[in-house]
Amino acid sequence: MATTALPQRGYLHDDTPHLGEWIRSWLFTVDHKRIAILYLLAINFFFLLGGLAATFVRIELITPQGDLMSSDVYNRMFTLHGVIMIFFFLIPAIPAVLGNFLLPLMLGARDLAFPRLNLLSWYLYMFGGIFALSAAVLGGVDTGWTFYTPFSSTYSNSNVILTITGAFIMGFSSIATGVNFIATTHKMRAPGLTWFRLPLFVWAMYATSLVIVLATPVVGIALLLVAIERLWGVGIFDPALGGDPLLFQHLFWFYSHPAVYIMILPAFGVISELISTFSRKRIFGYEFIAFSSMAIAILGFLVWGHHMFVSSQSVYSSLVFSFITMLIAIPSAIKVFNWTATLYKGSISYRTPMLYALGFIGLFVIGGLTGIFLGVVAIDIHVTDTYFVVAHFHYVMVGGTIMAYLGGIHFWWPKMTGRMYNEIWGGISALIIFVGFNMTFFPQFVLGYLGMPRRYHVYPEEFQILHVLSSAGATVLAVGFIIPIIYLMLSLKTGRIAGDNPWDATGLEWKTTSPPPTHNFEAIPVVTTEAYAYPPEAAARDAAEWRPGSPL
Repeated sequence: MATTALPQRGYLHDDTPHLGEWIRSWLFTVDHKRIAILYLLAINFFFLLGGLAATFVRIELITPQGDLMSSDVYNRMFTLHGVIMIFFFLIPAIPAVLGNFLLPLMLGARDLAFPRLNLLSWYLYMFGGIFALSAAVLGGVDTGWTFYTPFSSTYSNSNVILTITGAFIMGFSSIATGVNFIATTHKMRAPGLTWFRLPLFVWAMYATSLVIVLATPVVGIALLLVAIERLWGVGIFDPALGGDPLLFQHLFWFYSHPAVYIMILPAFGVISELISTFSRKRIFGYEFIAFSSMAIAILGFLVWGHHMFVSSQSVYSSLVFSFITMLIAIPSAIKVFNWTATLYKGSISYRTPMLYALGFIGLFVIGGLTGIFLGVVAIDIHVTDTYFVVAHFHYVMVGGTIMAYLGGIHFWWPKMTGRMYNEIWGGISALIIFVGFNMTFFPQFVLGYLGMPRRYHVYPEEFQILHVLSSAGATVLAVGFIIPIIYLMLSLKTGRIAGDNPWDATGLEWKTTSPPPTHNFEAIPVVTTEAYAYPPEAAARDAAEWRPGSPL
């Protein structure tokens, strides 16, 4: 492989001679691309931390006795895993990293609308993370990541307020990012870049930003009220003080179900880009996919009650929420069917990003279909608070968001760094992650249907073999996550120069250098064609230009 130094151009290059000046140039940058890299480093750190907590959970569950941790320590460990993974990885991962880096490039803009607000969002994210880590160091929190009251209001002696403060601050980081994306999409598109020429990734980020801005304040208020109740004994949620614990559930899930779409809508946008590029075709039903993102964003606010079928919610409300849950499955299915139609008769190239995209479709379909099960009141009553719910959630969020995140990182890595990675190891890691994920979480569907409750570390012996299989799969999955870290880091030194457009893709981000210059474009581009405007002969091109195992 070539070992030529990175080209001395673009946002990665800095002329500052001293280490202190170089660090300051990054910590006070307003370049959206550098801020994306700062997010990439921070978010991956939290991912590793959340994964470490999950490792201890899976080791504990190998045996049916609680022989590694006490019940209290186990509660704190799975809560740490949930809080870190959801609030500090899954929600910000794609918007903060890929959205920050790519949105101005895709729009033909020189930066986001509010560069300083963008930097502030990263600092808010870091401050929120510091509070959450401080709570973990001081003993953690034992309420579960949902902070259900009255557990989080008066019955917990753990560090609830510190953890809530971290999540509260992180919410402001998300809101700042969402406002920035909305303003940039409306006001900073290149000449000729009309709404129906936008890449579907931009549509997905726009819909996600609307959900962030409208939903996040609700959970912020709910968490603030929990803190007020703990500090001053005001009866808001605690029934012993005259409060209503169901009020917290309504406020929490009014945000947290839209938060599911904050996690998965950006993933949809990434997959649309990958499917189009590596099948060499315009996305089938572009307009339907674009509007389905908006439909998901709207309907996502109307289904929170399906998390409360076993609460004292009326049966009539449950039936309404069940119906809307079935309704929201339609726009999600539109995306899957249209991606499949795009693949049909396409000139498919099985590069690493495409393998992640195909893995995403397989895992997300299983997660989505089992979501229909949970939307049916009768079935949900049977499997509520069992491992069936755990498996469903991970198939959608981990199998969906993380597969898309990794696919997007591999797809735009040459643009971000100017380097290509080892394609063989990329394909191996994608396969290992897919196999390890199914080994880890598919047995949990069976466990849940048989009655294994979640959040228990002592369980009947007849469930042990499935737990052992799940823990073995988690080991395989961990190996799959570690491999990309190694070869992507090595590519910075040993990877061959990528060129401006190594995938022969459409999109404005591929019209500039790799890595891009500080201000993205020497001159603002003028758009004259639709998105994904591959020539007709591209679909008929023989994909034999590359086969697994050929060098890059």
